[in-house]
Amino acid sequence: MTVNLVNFIVVLLFAGLMVAFWFINQRRAGLHLRDIPGFYKLRGTVELAVEDGTRIHVAIGRGDVLSPRGAAALVGLSMLRQIAMVASESDHPPLSTAGDGLLGILAQDTMRSAARALNLPARSEANLGQVTGLTPFSYSAGVMPLIFDENVSANLLVGSFGNEVALITSAGERSQTRTLAGTDSLPGQAILYATAHEPLVGEELYAGGAYLGAGPMHEASLHAQDVIRWVIAVLIILVALGGLLRGLI
Repeated sequence: MTVNLVNFIVVLLFAGLMVAFWFINQRRAGLHLRDIPGFYKLRGTVELAVEDGTRIHVAIGRGDVLSPRGAAALVGLSMLRQIAMVASESDHPPLSTAGDGLLGILAQDTMRSAARALNLPARSEANLGQVTGLTPFSYSAGVMPLIFDENVSANLLVGSFGNEVALITSAGERSQTRTLAGTDSLPGQAILYATAHEPLVGEELYAGGAYLGAGPMHEASLHAQDVIRWVIAVLIILVALGGLLRGLI
């Protein structure tokens, strides 16, 4: 069996599980997900920002959407839309920053589509979706003054970040704003675990859409991930036991 065939079978199995869980979720009310405190606190933070007239900053990083790093950026865009659907009607709608030109365009389009869905009057979304730099540290350097100058009360960092994320979390700490953050980079995760108020560890990053109500398929994908994770764990145990038994015979 070739590697490509194995990959195809895994993808097919995952897609089938997603569809199955989607049908199951249609028949029961409410979310059936494990508790991730950061997402529940994020909901309260967004609602509080709307009430007190402050802004939510959503940083979606530097991931190229055409590369594997784009998965984290797409999660960031999904969460940006959900936050925009709640906070765009306030005097200070959410502000997004990106370190990639295409991501910046997608962020602006996301904000624009949220405004249309809410039947809000036309306004310039260009200032709400900014590309602050195209290299890691120029991106972070461009984000820092926005945190201080744009009346930001909370930072949501969801995307591909490396060591440069320390500058952003440091700016958030100095401006006394709450930071919820997750990244697909291991060095970045280590920094966020030490510096963010609510770090997202490992696959928690990819659960954002489901916890913010992006759609039933997001919840179905999480249940499918859980099944695949258990299948892989069982296979690892069986292979290990098989090797042990062969050594004893």
